[in-house]
Amino acid sequence: MMKKRFVIFLVLYLGYQSLHAQNIQAQLEKLKTVALDSAQLSEWMKYPDISIPYVHLDSVLFLYYGKATKVEWMGDFNGWGYDKNFRNKGVQLDSSDLWYLKASFPSHARLDYKILVDGNRWLLDPQNPHQQWSGVGGGSPNSELRMPEWKEDEIQVEIRSGAKGKVKPDLLFNSKILSYQITYDVYLPAGYHTDTKYPVVYVTDGYEYMHPKLGNMITVLDNLIATGKIKPVIAIFIDHREPINRSNNKRMTELAMNHHYYNFISQELVPFIESTYAASGETSNRAIMGTSMGGLAATYFAFSPQSVFGMAGIQSPAFWTQPRIYELCKNPENPALRVSMTTGTINDTFKETQKMKEILSSTTCQFTYREVPEGHSWGNWRNLIDDILLDFFKK
Repeated sequence: MMKKRFVIFLVLYLGYQSLHAQNIQAQLEKLKTVALDSAQLSEWMKYPDISIPYVHLDSVLFLYYGKATKVEWMGDFNGWGYDKNFRNKGVQLDSSDLWYLKASFPSHARLDYKILVDGNRWLLDPQNPHQQWSGVGGGSPNSELRMPEWKEDEIQVEIRSGAKGKVKPDLLFNSKILSYQITYDVYLPAGYHTDTKYPVVYVTDGYEYMHPKLGNMITVLDNLIATGKIKPVIAIFIDHREPINRSNNKRMTELAMNHHYYNFISQELVPFIESTYAASGETSNRAIMGTSMGGLAATYFAFSPQSVFGMAGIQSPAFWTQPRIYELCKNPENPALRVSMTTGTINDTFKETQKMKEILSSTTCQFTYREVPEGHSWGNWRNLIDDILLDFFKK
């Protein structure tokens, strides 16, 4: 057997025919009988129909095969190392090169993960075909755990026969308020005509929302419009990266309840868009949305005095960075403001959104709230984009 150091996030199977009848502990006991027999392990790895990872009801068995002194599982389930309550350290199986970890999650959870070997090697699971990209500026892939009752949102799959909107990419805006250039993209729906006034959604972290491996929002918009589920809508995707040096992302300052940045949006960008495209000038037809820091910014923009936005899509908002946001939202100036807020319940912003939920539920806002057993990642956010758009633009 040619030895390779690789990760297996494993279906344990030795009696192939009875795999799915076995629980986690039974599989582990069987594995002990062959852990030191490389020939039997080699035979096991040849089975083409092995499902990776192995999940039984709400239980999961992680396994790594290779030389190591320490193996840890890192991911949404332990906040990528910040949640010290989750036991993420692997156990070596006898004196073999096999390491395992048992865990339990909600049966409809979806979580990103990697394996950390010897404290310095981050590994994807090469046997797991499911990956989810995450991270600012495009990020990188993580392995993806899909529990039995989790379902991928079909709206993310392109409808080939459906009419497609047009994207005007990499446009530049010279902001006098900010004293620098902003990059943005414009999505015009299929059938766009200048004699129609369209609602507009302004999207922070626009590059990530547009990225096919992250938000994939262009496909979502095309599908929802083509199937008649939402009204045709214009989307403005705002990029926080510098136009020339894309590695310099200003989102942490621009989106941190930044009054100057809000003035740029409300006093420069919105008027420009409405003078250039067939965009409605009604507050009730303007939405702002974002994730994490962008979720914080969307909240701030929508609840600011004399806000130009009548709708706010708020995903996993980073309220903990600016606690003063709660006070701002207690008495909304616009009684007809519509808010759609989502969060994950596993090391995401659940605690913060619960606090905001309580505040908004006592106001006149039209408030919709959703939670999913996932973490702070694009795998969470991308599957809820259509829900937010339906909340605001449903026909």
